[in-house]
Amino acid sequence: MKKYVRGLAIVGVLTLAVAACGSKPAENTAGGDANKDFKACMVSDSGGFDDKSFNQTSYEGFQAAVKAKGLTPVKAESKSDNDYPTNMTAMVAAKCNVIVAVGFKLEDATDKAAKANPSIKFAIVDSAPATPIENVKPLSFNTAQASFQAGYLAAGMSKSGKVGTFGGLKIPPVTIFMDGFAEGVRYYNKQKSKNVQVLGWDDAKQAGLFAGGFEDKAKGQNTAQNLITQGADIIFPVAGPSGLGGLQAAKASNGKVNAIWVDTDGCVSAAEYCSVLISSVKKGMDVAVQDAITSVVDNKFDNKQFIGTLENGGTSLAPFHEFDSKVPAELKTELDTIKADLIAGKITLESKAQPKAS
Repeated sequence: MKKYVRGLAIVGVLTLAVAACGSKPAENTAGGDANKDFKACMVSDSGGFDDKSFNQTSYEGFQAAVKAKGLTPVKAESKSDNDYPTNMTAMVAAKCNVIVAVGFKLEDATDKAAKANPSIKFAIVDSAPATPIENVKPLSFNTAQASFQAGYLAAGMSKSGKVGTFGGLKIPPVTIFMDGFAEGVRYYNKQKSKNVQVLGWDDAKQAGLFAGGFEDKAKGQNTAQNLITQGADIIFPVAGPSGLGGLQAAKASNGKVNAIWVDTDGCVSAAEYCSVLISSVKKGMDVAVQDAITSVVDNKFDNKQFIGTLENGGTSLAPFHEFDSKVPAELKTELDTIKADLIAGKITLESKAQPKAS
């Protein structure tokens, strides 16, 4: 099984200063006391819990589980990649019952901690061990499916005939979005006998534009502006907080450029940019994280890999919000048909980044 990696976020009402600073977890009870002795813990990646994207969505699922079950939460927000091993060690020292790691980049730290601590249950977003580990629940998402819809939507809404995408880092949980987007544009061209160009990513060569990380909004804005300068009028950033820079570049165009967000409904998580967001590719990390934690509390944990799809709601295209009246009815119908065809297997995707059941 190929491993999937990206930034992680662990948050809870129990506050844990970054372990790298040598601070002891501070504890607190919230969400009632039904299971106050049960510690649910989370570690974020360097994007932080308020990234309006990947970490934030995972954290919302964590908070929902804590509230619903009356758990004691513990969180560790990583400031850099160097914090992952120490934050994971701090979670183990805090005697957590379940530890959720948010992202591909926490893979090694999670695998090592899980093997060394078989009595603790773990869940990890966007990663699956090469060999299944008995106490690790992988949470994966085939976002290429909804991104295919997003590519088709972008191609159908573009006036310039050019759309663009860029990533934070060239890792599978990022390129899977870009692959699906490019394939969706290509499908539109085939169906409509058009020639809409995708700037920023060549899925055949697996080469394109990257901001070099997920934290630098200015780099994201500059990367997006590069695409806009080349003629792209719809931007698809897959870069967490750096991607917010792409939305800023679109907003600064005064209506000439729009965007499609990823991981969560951007009109909810980043409402200040809703005026330029045609839609978003949603990734159901919140529900998956909540379910994983709940399974441990209810003694129903298993290490079978969860894969979010269009069929089970693990990925989806968000509402059009302010663009609802601007997206043609015919295009909406075509997107619904594409969804049904993807679920039925009438449309197959080529992306090698798609997760496969272990």
